[in-house]
Amino acid sequence: METGFRKWIIVVTIITATILELIDSTIVNVSINTMSGNLGASLEDTAWMITSYAMANVIIIPMTSFLSDKIGRKQYYIGSIILFTLASAMCGFSTNLWELVAFRFLQGIGGGALLSTSQAILFETFAPKERSTAAGIFSLGIIIGPSVGPVLGGYIIDNLSWQWIFYVNISLGLMAGLLSYIYLKPSKASTDKRGIDWLGITLLTIGIGSLQVVLERGETDDWFAANYIIVLSIISFISIALLIWWEPETEFPVINLRVLKSATLSISAVMTFVLGFCLFSAIFVFPLYAQRIIGYTAFQTGTMMLPGTLMAAMVSPFLGKILQSGVRPQYIIIVGFLFSGIFGYMMSGSNLETGSDYFFIPLLFRGLGNALLIVPLTMLAVSELKPQDIAQGAALNNMMRQMGGSFGIAIINTFIAHRAAANRTALIAHVTPGDPATQERIKLIVNNLVAHGSSYYRATQQAIFALENTVVKQTYLLSYMNAFLLLAILNAICIPLVLVTIKKRKIEKGAKVVVPDSH
Repeated sequence: METGFRKWIIVVTIITATILELIDSTIVNVSINTMSGNLGASLEDTAWMITSYAMANVIIIPMTSFLSDKIGRKQYYIGSIILFTLASAMCGFSTNLWELVAFRFLQGIGGGALLSTSQAILFETFAPKERSTAAGIFSLGIIIGPSVGPVLGGYIIDNLSWQWIFYVNISLGLMAGLLSYIYLKPSKASTDKRGIDWLGITLLTIGIGSLQVVLERGETDDWFAANYIIVLSIISFISIALLIWWEPETEFPVINLRVLKSATLSISAVMTFVLGFCLFSAIFVFPLYAQRIIGYTAFQTGTMMLPGTLMAAMVSPFLGKILQSGVRPQYIIIVGFLFSGIFGYMMSGSNLETGSDYFFIPLLFRGLGNALLIVPLTMLAVSELKPQDIAQGAALNNMMRQMGGSFGIAIINTFIAHRAAANRTALIAHVTPGDPATQERIKLIVNNLVAHGSSYYRATQQAIFALENTVVKQTYLLSYMNAFLLLAILNAICIPLVLVTIKKRKIEKGAKVVVPDSH
């Protein structure tokens, strides 16, 4: 536990490192087109730099507790910051795509370690009774990072070169590393002679790594139509199944799955998965909708999301105080899922004429919903764990959020593509040569073009092309509306899960009541 100036310097350092890691999970999304052209690579190949970072993240996150214990938490944390910063610099210096993909993987290894280790350090910095405040502060990074990424990326692409997406990490990374070296408490590496669970590390790396590639690349390569997707899916299933069997059996596991015996942690992990699904899906879907359908730039889209993010940032520290006062986290979680559901429902009612003023309210609900979920879910997940198990529980919970994001983007992307096919079929059923409304629409366009000097044949071709563009735009509008509604439904489904944890706690309290012997 720390106090005074030292305590808050550590807080600033931890939040800076967390934001850096999560910004880099979204900042490159808006720059793929530019990078693809500059590196002379296809869009599909350029997307591997996103895949490699996400893959490294989900592989390393569940191992952070084990590695912190083996190396020493302070040494591991500072080493991860240095690796992240150096890899960022090398990403900027890369001269071809596959160099960039390799350095992005190393960046993800360093960055992924920052999440769970940052959370564990914050919990140690604050007194046990202040851990709700620590959870509120930690959530700032989780909320701000993914939301600021597209804004910062859009600004850099519009005003600088794509290399600066990586160079911006260098000064902040060096500052975070230096402050960590000066202010974090020294920590010793484990002195016991425990063996390293090499089989567990291998199974985790192969299983989670293969699954991440499947999720990231599945939609691009038409899922199981690609042989490598089938092979990786089988490898992932077998490896993860063996990992689940092996880890409880070995004496010193790389991931202590025994902590999942806590029903509260298990249920929290499911809800955190849905939170990750909806959090990253919304950040993925809304910019696509705003840019492709409404016509906003990447920077304009990002600035529209900022008010909700700032609102969430303001609310998060107070949530910690509210939880400290004795309010059950489950009640706040229910409101969080409700607000996130309202965001999805309101967005599903927008249309092509919708302006930025309409988006302000649902995006505020999104920001508040995220804050009301992240802080209490972080607390609820580890609330029943022993002190020595908190780091492992937090690591598993963070992995579930990141995996939820990967599943969310993959599923939402596929869902939109499938709904686009269904919606197009439904729309063109009403756009036929024999349909009076269609005939009238084409006639109006043709007459207008002929009046402006076009030939009748060319005007007719242009009218059909204009009608096709309208159908395509309406098709994708409906598909994005369907996607937002799906997010609303997923949030609503989680509310009964929260009620289960409330009921479970009441049953446990009732079981502790001792009935006196009547004899």
